[in-house]
Amino acid sequence: MSKESRPLVLKVDTERPEIDKIRIAADVIRKGGLVAFPTETVYGLGADALNSEAVASIFRAKNRPADNPIIVHVADREEVYKLTKDIPVMAEELMDFFWPGPLTLVLKKSEIVPYVTTGSLETVALRMPDHRVPLALIAESGVPIAAPSANPAGKPSPTNARHVVEDLGSKVDIILDGGPTRVGVESTVLDLTASKPKILRPGGITAEELVDVLGAIDVAGMKIETEVALSPGMKHKHYAPSSDMIVVEGEDFDVLTRKVQELADEHRLEGKRVGIMATSESPRYDADIVKVAGSRADLRTVARNLFEILRGFDEAKVDMIIAEGVETKGIGLAIMDRLERAAGYRILRV
Repeated sequence: MSKESRPLVLKVDTERPEIDKIRIAADVIRKGGLVAFPTETVYGLGADALNSEAVASIFRAKNRPADNPIIVHVADREEVYKLTKDIPVMAEELMDFFWPGPLTLVLKKSEIVPYVTTGSLETVALRMPDHRVPLALIAESGVPIAAPSANPAGKPSPTNARHVVEDLGSKVDIILDGGPTRVGVESTVLDLTASKPKILRPGGITAEELVDVLGAIDVAGMKIETEVALSPGMKHKHYAPSSDMIVVEGEDFDVLTRKVQELADEHRLEGKRVGIMATSESPRYDADIVKVAGSRADLRTVARNLFEILRGFDEAKVDMIIAEGVETKGIGLAIMDRLERAAGYRILRV
């Protein structure tokens, strides 16, 4: 990447964001520009959510389909009442329990939210990030900020500023560099406009945590065939590396790991360069590249490293990625959602 194509990168203190740097970025937001910033989940590509042309520039920068709605980030609960109507009591309960945090609520939108932000839907997806940098940026900008992940549509999400520079370059006006994100997968998206709350996208808040508060919810399912994208990440291919990928799933870990090695051997015999995404409990695999995502005993370590590892396989120029599946409990549901989508639902169950 040439120096001319590099955006302005400002390193910020995540605990005490420097107000002079935040003001520079906020001025860009108010003028209709694009600012990439860290959240607890992934890096977002932000614009004034109420400025139709500014939001349209997000779609152009990412090459994002126009029917894919964008999450709107707020720093104050009062903003929710301006951006929505007919807020159910359970929304208040969920905000009390999980905000700020990686939970996005889908509610009926008010008239001030432009349709470009909502993918032409009558609903809007809202969340309050649990990170001082975006909270300061939103507050200083004085507007809610629409922000999908700061990467080209369909590719692995960015979990540090370097990813944003590599992916989007000068398409971004400013990048606020707050170091690596701590959750690593996007927020959970919960639709509160249906008769029963429904998870549209699993993420940083688990289904089990939501059940503890609400008692009962629907999970939309791992593979969603739909003509209308009700939530970011539902309809279109997401999180995919450049190489081919297959996910091996199974309850017996020994059987699963033997199949992973068997597949690696087969593809290497065909002359392919093979990468394996393993866990710390895995046996010593024989492959061109082996990357350990984290521990099966603590799947949040896997979530944190997931997108960095998928990107690493691209950098290593492998032809085939073989990934170990994990159990779909807790954060494991979000991990498997991302892995299966990244693989284009090329799944081998053993």
